[in-house]
Amino acid sequence: MLKSFLNIFKIPELRNKLMFTVGMLAIYRLGFYVPIPGVDQEAMGQSQGLGDLGQIFSMFTGGDLGQSTIFGLGIMPYISASIIFQLLVTVVPALEKLSKEGEAGRKKITEYTRYATVLLCLVQGTIWMRYLHNNQFIFADFNGSIFYWMMGLLSLTTGTVFLMWLGEQIDKYGVGNGVSLIIMAGIISQMPQALIYVVDNADLTVSGVSSDALGPSKILFLIVAFVSVVAGSILITQGQRRIPIQQAKQTRGRRVYGGQRQYLPLRVNHGGVMPIIFASSLLIFPSVLFAQLAGGFPGGPWGFLASAFSTGGYLYIITYIGMVFFFAYFWTTVQFQPKEMANNLRDYGSFIPGLRPGKRTADYLEKVMGRITYVGAAFLALIAIIPTMIASWLQIPFFVSAFLGGTGLLIVVSVALDVVQRVEASLIMRNYEGFLGGEGPIRGRMS
Repeated sequence: MLKSFLNIFKIPELRNKLMFTVGMLAIYRLGFYVPIPGVDQEAMGQSQGLGDLGQIFSMFTGGDLGQSTIFGLGIMPYISASIIFQLLVTVVPALEKLSKEGEAGRKKITEYTRYATVLLCLVQGTIWMRYLHNNQFIFADFNGSIFYWMMGLLSLTTGTVFLMWLGEQIDKYGVGNGVSLIIMAGIISQMPQALIYVVDNADLTVSGVSSDALGPSKILFLIVAFVSVVAGSILITQGQRRIPIQQAKQTRGRRVYGGQRQYLPLRVNHGGVMPIIFASSLLIFPSVLFAQLAGGFPGGPWGFLASAFSTGGYLYIITYIGMVFFFAYFWTTVQFQPKEMANNLRDYGSFIPGLRPGKRTADYLEKVMGRITYVGAAFLALIAIIPTMIASWLQIPFFVSAFLGGTGLLIVVSVALDVVQRVEASLIMRNYEGFLGGEGPIRGRMS
């Protein structure tokens, strides 16, 4: 392992990519210390703000609304715009035709995505600035000033656009997967706070443990959850269903070509951590909306809905699980194209034994992908509700349960595995030994 790590610095291209990536992530972290003009940071620090919802938003978006910095909205507007256009490509003929025009068409769709990102930033920024105004987190000199609104929206929009640019630069000049690396960097930066809380509040005595202290049972549960999530994340991320592929034989003269048997790997968790990110981000809005309605109309059902959709509420958990399953299948539908894959197999003279090329093959691939996606979505749903259940039942703060045995740890492990695979592929391509000491890349779990 150490030898493979040192081999990274022997390859100038790979070394420069890693150093560039680290530099871009360091610039990203510096933006968290630049506040929005006119916001009273001391008043926001004394207030609980959005509570667990604010921590959830910060974890899944790479932003930080808790202190209202220029990177407050994070990278989520760009991710949302990308998903919108990926969906539109499948339903709008003009965009579908544009996507098949090669590099020029993809650049045009990327340009439209950037415009949509700016529009989403203006909408979300206006909502957040309104929240700051209603809760009196603004200095008196800026209260009601058009200058405050313009500077606030400009700061939030520019911050998200800059993060979008950072992600694209990491994709182009770094190790790749820039957006996920930005989210992972935001999570890792908050992990020391969770570890410090566990150390400061640990009480290993068998008796006399207060409700706020972390007794032996709670610490043991966190350790088991940490190990289980790491092991499960690696298993599901690397897990794949291998479909046997037979290549047709071709006779040329006296020689026979082809006939080899290969495998088509289908990932169990095709959507990665994106279903959890989307579900968590969207569930912020019902909680905030019902809380505002409950304050304005005390006699209606809004108080019950605000309590049910709060973090740890039963409607919140049920909706969370349903949305994770929905986005898992949605992401698979957008990314996985069985008809196109079946046509490519037919064009290259390959087929699945026992199935006719074309529609039968496409239906089979779609059926298999639907079954294994159910397993991946069930695992993601389980990981998604672990932090809220631990925080509610064991009275452990959400930022501790999320980072040491829940979704935050899942994101870190998944993105780290992707980076390790990219680096190992570069090492093996240049005849260096991989991290596992083998001749090939990290193998996935077969199912």
